[in-house]
Amino acid sequence: MRAFGKAFQTSGTAQREPAPAALHALLLGLGLGLCGLATAQPQVATPKVTAAQWQQMQRKAFADSERIFARAQRQGSLLGQYRVLFDAYNADPAPAFRIIFSQYLSWYETYVGNYPAARRLYSIRQLAESNDAPSPLKDPRQTQRDAFEAIAGLAHGRQAVFFNEAHNIPLTRTLTLQLLQRLRQDGFTHFAAETLYDTDHGLAKRGYPTSESGFYVEEPIYAEMIRDAIKLGFTVVAYDASEDAQGDARERIQARALYDRVFKKNSKARLIVNAGYAHIQEDGKYLDGKAMAYYFRKFSGIDPLTIEQTMLTEHDITAHDHPYYRALYDRPDHPQQPVVYVSDAGKPWSLKPGWYDISVFFPPEKLMRNRPTWLNLNGSRRPWPVGPAMCAGQFPCLIQARYADEGEDAIPADRIVIDAGTRPSDKPSEFNVLFLRPGKYRLESRDSEKRLQSDTITVPPTS
Repeated sequence: MRAFGKAFQTSGTAQREPAPAALHALLLGLGLGLCGLATAQPQVATPKVTAAQWQQMQRKAFADSERIFARAQRQGSLLGQYRVLFDAYNADPAPAFRIIFSQYLSWYETYVGNYPAARRLYSIRQLAESNDAPSPLKDPRQTQRDAFEAIAGLAHGRQAVFFNEAHNIPLTRTLTLQLLQRLRQDGFTHFAAETLYDTDHGLAKRGYPTSESGFYVEEPIYAEMIRDAIKLGFTVVAYDASEDAQGDARERIQARALYDRVFKKNSKARLIVNAGYAHIQEDGKYLDGKAMAYYFRKFSGIDPLTIEQTMLTEHDITAHDHPYYRALYDRPDHPQQPVVYVSDAGKPWSLKPGWYDISVFFPPEKLMRNRPTWLNLNGSRRPWPVGPAMCAGQFPCLIQARYADEGEDAIPADRIVIDAGTRPSDKPSEFNVLFLRPGKYRLESRDSEKRLQSDTITVPPTS
């Protein structure tokens, strides 16, 4: 797995995007500021030290994190990599280490399908800020709309649509994934996703992503985005900086790559972009300059429709939810599907006007046997029970389902880990579940070194 360098914005609670290859950029510049970035569970207290001492602790924590991450990469299996990170996190309670390393582990929690743990480990609090728009809940001119239908309508006639995501909260990928077919039918031609590797030349012909296709592609919902885009006939584009570019330089490289690889070749192309956090911010300061979306508009002359999906989501700590979010979802009749607000004049509401065109509210998470029900992708996938018997007495055990017509290297449609301390009993009512579309799959279980059991299953159509 190849990591991409990322940089950080040092002001505002919602615009930061940490990642391993550039954590040092933040550590060198923020001092005590890192404490507000994330909340790790269990909560860690900031030690009473000087700014210089805390900065030194952060440097050490970053170095330790990179060393552990490199050691994990040498493991031959995903479960082996996950166990190295999991054990390292639990072995070191130091606050600086927990704050930094929690993000590394949170990505891997999504890779193995433990989405609630990923959210608990790393959470960017979303507090009210001075540049927030007035609440749409108190404006009678604003109408609540189903996000799917509203965004599909707003995208009609646009040449570029940019969605963002929180990398360790794949809920923020689900709406993008579900809109791909609708936008393809509307004439969109290209789909670009952050951290896809431009070295996977066989992706389109193969039809499915592998671990060599990109950094975040190891997560099954992300893989479904790529898989569906290929099946729908999109030209899938890798646009991220392959060199270790940071800050403003990376934003420029991303924007230039989108223009050169899409519109320079076809001025009538229509593009969908999936990117992390504030890469899609259209204006305002970002990092040490501007964001990718700003430079894209400058290079191409195209004004993208920018859809912000990371700020109005549920946090494990209620006090970290944005006040508008809490006001909506504290209502007993709150919406059960993602929603947006649109004015009587047809203008979409954005929490950060001028930065993004529209903001999405995602409903609070509901769990089925410790798995979020948003994995059903609005009813297109159904739960499939899997029990500890598949682990053949070997725990922890990774259970995963691959589409029957894809190779052994394909990223599975879904995965879970069953551990010795958390495994269900053999009672059917207490089984874990995978969420799968109707069709045929190869179901397998693995420990850190080998396959344990395998089976072929057929998931019937959803009711």
